[in-house]
Amino acid sequence: MEVRVILVEPKNEENIGAVARVTKNFGFSNLYLVNPTAIGKKAFLVASHAYDLLNAAPIVDSVDEAIENSALVAGTTSQPGVSVNRHMRMPFFPPHELKKKIEGKSGILSLLFGREDQGLLNEELMQCDFVVCVPTSPGYPVMNLSHAVAVVLYELRDVGGDFGEITLANVADKARLFTHVRTFLDEIEYREHKREKTMLMLRRILGRAELTQREVRTLHGILSKAERKMEGGAEEPCEDG
Repeated sequence: MEVRVILVEPKNEENIGAVARVTKNFGFSNLYLVNPTAIGKKAFLVASHAYDLLNAAPIVDSVDEAIENSALVAGTTSQPGVSVNRHMRMPFFPPHELKKKIEGKSGILSLLFGREDQGLLNEELMQCDFVVCVPTSPGYPVMNLSHAVAVVLYELRDVGGDFGEITLANVADKARLFTHVRTFLDEIEYREHKREKTMLMLRRILGRAELTQREVRTLHGILSKAERKMEGGAEEPCEDG
């Protein structure tokens, strides 16, 4: 897969330069910056021979823009399972397991790395198919931003640009499916206080399933057939692509 490294609101320009450097060290070249701090001479000095990558990095206003056209989105955290909502960060994958998940797949894998002081917000983690955590000492689990990027990219170093035969559904395809699922839950009067947790669990399940475009169409077809059946309409064959 093609790997896209995304830094979400990085606060230290030296860290941005260091991430550009390790990104190039491991053979990747796709770096996006979401609302970064001002990038000056310090960042380019630390980037060293990766100044070209840093200079070409798109700067966007939101995570939605950064993950556009992605097939899979993986968010990183140093605190697996620590959340008001215990479903938010679990299950998580160490980097070598993430590699197994994407081998032989075609498309863009977006890797989200959060702020130095507070990481990714819950609403950003909700946009992820996977949550990745680098195994570290419980006594001090929080890594420097560039070090965390280096560890993850080291594990993925021989998958970049190696397009497989399986084409996965992209972010927009899955977003339409999740909208359909939410509408369906409304139609069956699913308990309102459970809907958000259920939607998040389904996002995690379907994210781990690595849905293809055909599979997304099939799920749309099943939901549509159920909706017609509830309305008393004539049955039609499910769309399976």
